[in-house]
Amino acid sequence: MKQRIEVRSLVKKDGRVLLLKRSQGREDLLGKYELPGGRVLENEQPEEAAKRRVKEETGLEVQALYLSDVFTYVDHGSNRAIQRAVVVYITSVLGDRGDINVSSAHNHYVWEKLSEVNPDEITELTSLLLAMYHEKPEVTVTAPDGVNIQSSISYSSKIENGATIYSDGGSRGNPGPSAAGYIIKDKSDRLIYEGGAYLGITTNNQAEYHGVRLGLEKAKEMGIKSVDSYVDSMLVMNQLNGQYVIRNRELWPIHERIKELTEQFDKVTFRHVKREFNQQADGMVNKILDARVKREG
Repeated sequence: MKQRIEVRSLVKKDGRVLLLKRSQGREDLLGKYELPGGRVLENEQPEEAAKRRVKEETGLEVQALYLSDVFTYVDHGSNRAIQRAVVVYITSVLGDRGDINVSSAHNHYVWEKLSEVNPDEITELTSLLLAMYHEKPEVTVTAPDGVNIQSSISYSSKIENGATIYSDGGSRGNPGPSAAGYIIKDKSDRLIYEGGAYLGITTNNQAEYHGVRLGLEKAKEMGIKSVDSYVDSMLVMNQLNGQYVIRNRELWPIHERIKELTEQFDKVTFRHVKREFNQQADGMVNKILDARVKREG
């Protein structure tokens, strides 16, 4: 199956989201509204692609981007199925709602309240994205002591079928000031919890392990029975799966704690995820480290 990475931006102003009406491209998309965005070019970062597409398709300059979600779905609308990995940003732009200059790929635009969007007038992908955004309340992440970040999100998602944890860890100096972060999603790919902690002076590998530990501890606390744990460190993933021997003694206690935790679930799997698809957990790590620097500064 062919795969494709793309970005989409929820451009917001005054409680409304910008939608563009397609005038070119696939027949099943013509005349339907969609969010600004498209394919990520070779050697281009998703954030750069999001800014570029907003500028090309609307003429607006991006003021700020917030990574909202990363998910995949299979698009059956073309001649053959395509698996799309979509990086979604919540975006603010400079200018007013009337300052739109659409590209040749579109012939009209609207600023619409989510509650007023007609599902028959938008593309399948746009329908998926708006449904996700509509179900996810705004989350304010605070770190009053500059050490820990934990955000509980009100949700009605069922978690008895299990959950997915994306975790990450980082050290500025290796060893140096370090933090770990994680996000927990239900099996419908909805965010249900995010958190992390400042770790003090550790290494990158220690921080990666602590991210896994923190995520599993929170999942256990939430009563989740089955977990797919994703990390972007091949070393950590292979060590947790028993394929690599742990030679660093400093990792043994954390590794043993994780093994103890896995025995308290019905099922735990450890999988690898590419770094570009683990940006939310990585972003949590940087939020904590930045908050620590600000606190000490």
